[in-house]
Amino acid sequence: MSDNYNIQNYINGSFSVSTNTEEIKNINPSDSSIINSFKETSIEDVESAIDVAKKSQSKWSKTPAIERASYLKKIAEGIRKNEDEFVRIIVEEQGKIKDLAKGEVQGAANYLDYTAEWARRIEGEIVTSDSPDENIFIFKIPMGVVSGILPWNFPFFLIVRKLAPALVTGNTIVIKASEETSNNAYMFSKLLDAAGVPKGVVNFVYGRGQTVGKLLSSSKKIDMISFTGSVETGSAIMTEAAKNITKVNLELGGKAPALVLADADIDLAVSKIRDARVINSGQVCNCVERVYVDKKIADEFTEKLTKAMQNTKFGNPNTKTDIDYGPLINEDGSKKVSELVNSAKGSGAEILTGGNRDESSEGIYYHPTVIANCKQDMRIIQEEIFGPVLPLVEFEDLDQAIEYANDSDYGLTSSIFTNNLKTALKACNEIRFGETMINRDNMEIFQSFHAGLRKSGIGGADGKHGLYEYMQTHAVYMRA
Repeated sequence: MSDNYNIQNYINGSFSVSTNTEEIKNINPSDSSIINSFKETSIEDVESAIDVAKKSQSKWSKTPAIERASYLKKIAEGIRKNEDEFVRIIVEEQGKIKDLAKGEVQGAANYLDYTAEWARRIEGEIVTSDSPDENIFIFKIPMGVVSGILPWNFPFFLIVRKLAPALVTGNTIVIKASEETSNNAYMFSKLLDAAGVPKGVVNFVYGRGQTVGKLLSSSKKIDMISFTGSVETGSAIMTEAAKNITKVNLELGGKAPALVLADADIDLAVSKIRDARVINSGQVCNCVERVYVDKKIADEFTEKLTKAMQNTKFGNPNTKTDIDYGPLINEDGSKKVSELVNSAKGSGAEILTGGNRDESSEGIYYHPTVIANCKQDMRIIQEEIFGPVLPLVEFEDLDQAIEYANDSDYGLTSSIFTNNLKTALKACNEIRFGETMINRDNMEIFQSFHAGLRKSGIGGADGKHGLYEYMQTHAVYMRA
């Protein structure tokens, strides 16, 4: 399937080399080598992609939903046939360990199949009128043209998380991959071609956020922008979208708190929190980012967590399989992690293990880190880390723990470890996050709803509610 990553735009069912002379290098974060370079999509080509998506949308929306869903199933089949190649590409350009990359690829195929099942389940309503000779119908109709702007941390899965609900509900889409991870997106576009997706329904362009992303956010012909990434970029997208009052669907940063109560299964809490911190090198928006532990069990919990992190292995996922995580994505990410850790240390926190970058490798690796004696106002508690670092804060009682947890600009995922039903219910009622996990890891599932409060985003993804994000309401008043 591979053609040495000769990345080309995919517009109106055809592949074409960009006319832009600006080139972007794709770096392997595991060893800092250059994988390939590619041309950023030109302004003219981005506008062409938007135009053909607009032109194709009417016919696509009139295609029966069950037929639209059949293309999702064909794409899923193509993913499964090429699983090994996609896994290899993701490991190479993103730095995921092989098992996690494999789970991402398999999850993408399963997500397509799941979303295809909604083809016969999209519903409107009939509302009672005040007039005896009138009926009121509430129709759900497509938004129109969607721009999907992708992150680098789960680059393959996020393609289908935006593409699948957009297509099954009758929208067309223009997708921009992250400039850090464009190879897997290009190979995905070849699957679309093989699956025979009608021309113009799905289009792929490539480049940076401040250029290509800005065009996809500011166009009057775009009806909805779906973005996953940083708060800063999400804010910039909103600024552009506001000029045309374009709908935005934003999944942004996270600062997930984990509350460990005195009656918790400590070994379970240690295991789940450790796993939820080092997954993808800590570069997941719903990773545990801060831990609040009851003072009565703080010593035992901290000792066990520190040991678990010390036993965590990292390395080059292209050559090693017996590791728990790989590199950080780039130098900027590494600098941010180091800055926050050093800030905490300078403010009186104690580094129990780790606390520094690994200098023995050419890649971008950071040691698994536990930081004790953190205070609520420290930057490491308030700002997103996005690395394998766990800061700990002790609390006196549940009310204080909930207060600490809610004291954040973010509101995506949270978790609670307790064996007391009353405690769990109180926390669920009072903690202000889009998702709360009890005695489990922080990963969401397809049929639920992945959404955040505050600066963690607007709207959400997955399940019925995520599907309807890609539709608008049309009320019809009919009199006999």
